Amino acid sequence: MKFLDKIDSPQDVKQLKRSQLPQLAKEIREVIIQTVSSTGGHLAPSLGVVELTVALHYVFDPPKDKIVWDVGHQAYAHKLLTGRRDRFHTLRQHGGLSGFTRRSESPYDAFSTGHASTSISASLGMACGRCLNKGKGKVIAVIGDGSITGGLAYEGLSQAGELRKDLIVILNDNEMSIARNVRVFSSFLSRKLSAKHFVALREELKEFFRSLPKFGDDVYNLAKRSEESFKAFITPGMLFEAFNFNYFGPIKGHRLDHLIDTLQNVREMQKPVLFHVITKKGKGYAPAERNPTYFHGVGSFEIKTGNHISSKKRPPSYTEVFGNTLTELARKNDKIVAVTAAMPEGTGLKAFSDAFPERFFDVGIAEQHAVTFAAGMTTEGFCPVVAIYSTFLQRAYDQIVHDVCLDALPVVFAVDRGGIVGEDGPTHQGLFDFSYLRSLPNMVVMAPKDENELQHMLATAMEHSGPIAFRYPRGSGVGAPIDHEIHTLPIGKAEILTRGDDVAIFAIGATVTAALEAEKQLESQNISVTVVNSRFVKPLDRKLITSLAKKIPLIVTVEENVLQGGFGSAVLECLSDEGVTGNQILRLGIGDTFVEHGSQKILRAKYGIDGPGIAKAVIERLEKSTTY
Repeated sequence: MKFLDKIDSPQDVKQLKRSQLPQLAKEIREVIIQTVSSTGGHLAPSLGVVELTVALHYVFDPPKDKIVWDVGHQAYAHKLLTGRRDRFHTLRQHGGLSGFTRRSESPYDAFSTGHASTSISASLGMACGRCLNKGKGKVIAVIGDGSITGGLAYEGLSQAGELRKDLIVILNDNEMSIARNVRVFSSFLSRKLSAKHFVALREELKEFFRSLPKFGDDVYNLAKRSEESFKAFITPGMLFEAFNFNYFGPIKGHRLDHLIDTLQNVREMQKPVLFHVITKKGKGYAPAERNPTYFHGVGSFEIKTGNHISSKKRPPSYTEVFGNTLTELARKNDKIVAVTAAMPEGTGLKAFSDAFPERFFDVGIAEQHAVTFAAGMTTEGFCPVVAIYSTFLQRAYDQIVHDVCLDALPVVFAVDRGGIVGEDGPTHQGLFDFSYLRSLPNMVVMAPKDENELQHMLATAMEHSGPIAFRYPRGSGVGAPIDHEIHTLPIGKAEILTRGDDVAIFAIGATVTAALEAEKQLESQNISVTVVNSRFVKPLDRKLITSLAKKIPLIVTVEENVLQGGFGSAVLECLSDEGVTGNQILRLGIGDTFVEHGSQKILRAKYGIDGPGIAKAVIERLEKSTTY
């Protein structure tokens, strides 16, 4: 029987001998690889922290001790050790386990984490709350070297060092290059320096030096500087020491004995500690070790080869079309620059960065900085394109308002993963951007109906003299032929795709294809439909909307966005402002909820914004209406 089969909680991990833990880690890796090869998911990050996860559950006592994972996609091993082993095969499937930590899923998930850099702030809040409640237990933040590039992480470090609360921050570093001899010596030193007797000795020496009748403080400060100089020579820890954290590391993150020894030592400290661990993304699976970027977030694949499993050839993705188009436009315009926040591959900018390295800027996980940085570049005559996922652009809202829109600076926002993104779930669904962007003065907001129109919208954005955003969905295009000649679109102009007298469906972005599918179903029931590709959320084609509303009794709006303040709200406002009354209005979109994880197909059907869902909603409304 495998060790993992006996593990239903961290208490079961503690029953194993230390010598058995490497085999447990091996079994965990096998299950993760087997599962993710079928479900897809964040493979390389989770493989890289298996030993660290085992050590944490061996040393600490969750859920009394709180472990906050940053980001939660590295918590697959954590799920397997905390009572979710039997459901692990449902990972990222609709109704199954989340691909991230979720408080609603397990008491062992101390904090829901889908966006990076939140762990230190959240953990410090837990530590302060626990202190006020006079509670017991440790709080541990596990933060990746990518997440720690975010400004929020340093805000948390700053306050944590000032408050001097009992907090452990584990830096999971899988990219730092440290020479072997330095790493080995630093590992040895940190295990020794973290030992209880050494910490006690250091405190005694501090008090002794300060008690000297003359020059005591000077002697202490000299000794302190000597210790810091020594540690700085062999470790990168002086930055964290400056935040008043006791720094230990770097430690090899796949040596369970070293991890456990050091964690047991730092567990006894009652002050801020930063424990630096070196890991390897994709550890234990050769294809992921060779290409950790590809296997960071991957679809289904063949375990033996690591090759992607695809049932049929698909059209290029919206992201690919965006990246290729931007690269071509940049060949003709040397003022075009691209900015992204740690997602060059995910946003399709790899080709651009290869072709124009001097005009490509990856700012790290710092969306706020990305937007203001781009705003600064416009003042020097450049045309910056900021490519960020919809869900992550939310983090830079104040910068869009204050640093871009206030002065109407011509920043182009390429809002990737707009709408339902699927298996990554509620932290990643891009369902708010229509609402949070269209309310801003000077901002233009648009969405293409297909991948061909996307390239024309990008060209349109380049020619616009103010802030402009276009959002497009995750995944493959609809298979539209790609025009060889790229042209601009008139700002604020929609297009009529079909004409009918009974219903007018105003669709935007990815919902246009669904609206056309619904139109066919409705026509088969003798319901004639006008389908409009609205193109723009702001400014609306007010003339077209009002003219159709005066002739057609039922107006339907469809969007992959929350209904509050979205495209449908904009159409309602337009009709009200123009004094058009007497119509039946049906708004289809996402209600007042966060959308769970599941495939895009399943979720679009559930929320009624696929073709059959639109047709069903229209028929139900017509049956209730006296105007049809």
